[in-house]
Amino acid sequence: MSSVQGIDADGYILAMPELPIQPAYRVLVQELCKSLAAPAKPLVDGIYLYGSVAKGCARPGVSDLDVTLILSRSITNIESEWIEQVRQDLECQHPEVTKIDFDIGYRSEALAEENAYRWGYWLKHHCRCVWGNDRGKHFKPFKPSRSIALAVNGDFPVMLAKYASRIEAASSPAEIKRLQREAARKLLRSTNVLRSEEELSWPMTLEDYVQAFIERYPGMKTPIQFFLSQAHDPTASSETYLTELRSMNQWMSPQVGKE
Repeated sequence: MSSVQGIDADGYILAMPELPIQPAYRVLVQELCKSLAAPAKPLVDGIYLYGSVAKGCARPGVSDLDVTLILSRSITNIESEWIEQVRQDLECQHPEVTKIDFDIGYRSEALAEENAYRWGYWLKHHCRCVWGNDRGKHFKPFKPSRSIALAVNGDFPVMLAKYASRIEAASSPAEIKRLQREAARKLLRSTNVLRSEEELSWPMTLEDYVQAFIERYPGMKTPIQFFLSQAHDPTASSETYLTELRSMNQWMSPQVGKE
């Protein structure tokens, strides 16, 4: 194993570890697959987990269930409503997760050569297939690249602005806390777009992203550590958080063009 962060001995980004699903989440994952696969087998090409449940480090009552669905074709409004109803039902029935997210893609775009740095990398290195066709096997391992970072998180200015608007509009303290945590994680992962093409390491944890960012921008240590704390325990008031989020977004966006 290489000593370079997140990279194997051959210079490729580390693969998702092959770990059993944690006992607290096994029933939920089984019901997820049963609900989506049985009535819609021709529609659903593959069901994947990513995030803490996929990595085997989720915390019951704290972690989300993050799901990528690859569908075999475009869907009708009725099918979209049905998938959303499945998501809502599972979320209500399983308090061991705070939220269930479905990220939906289509087989044709997932396998398209022009989407290799987005879908190919995502399925190969961040997802665990729990049902259906594992399209990650279609791709060879990827090496560190700024192009991958941009393909995955280049949308950060728009996404962070949307999070700010959603936090402003939220009325429930629990919802505000959840959105602040999500936005902080998106921001931390998005700092990888500021990497140079010469960098060999690849961040695997939120702490890795922060460490790499501070090495590039030591003067930004305080604001980035604020978001690391909020990614784990979002205790800041919404007013303070929004000020920091918008300030960081305004600072980061122009930096991308300088790289």
